[in-house]
Amino acid sequence: MQSMVRVEGRIGIFPLNIAGALAYLTFVPAAAFLLIEPYKRDRFVRFHSLQCLMAWVVALALAAALRLASIVLFMIPVLGPLLVVLLGVMVCLAAVFLWGVMIVKALQGEMFRLPFLGQFAEHYAGGETVI
Repeated sequence: MQSMVRVEGRIGIFPLNIAGALAYLTFVPAAAFLLIEPYKRDRFVRFHSLQCLMAWVVALALAAALRLASIVLFMIPVLGPLLVVLLGVMVCLAAVFLWGVMIVKALQGEMFRLPFLGQFAEHYAGGETVI
């Protein structure tokens, strides 16, 4: 079940929702927020930072799987390269859409949990154990 509690307040120099959204820009702010005081103590910022880092790991694994699939698909004449391009475009569009949703939800002050990843992020951020 998604948490519909909206956070308010400030942490460091940022409002909480801005800090949560900044965690999704790349893996660099997400990792920094997990190491720097006072951000590493806030559950909301930790949650979004962890979820971002987990999403990066999944994205890298998916990219490697797509690369392997493209090697196999390129063996199919004419249709193979077309399928590789089509699959790559679809995955990129899905990733950009998901990235946008996560940023918007963080800006709204919500702890929007992605399936599977959100449960682990919430657990390791200090939330309820949901597994």
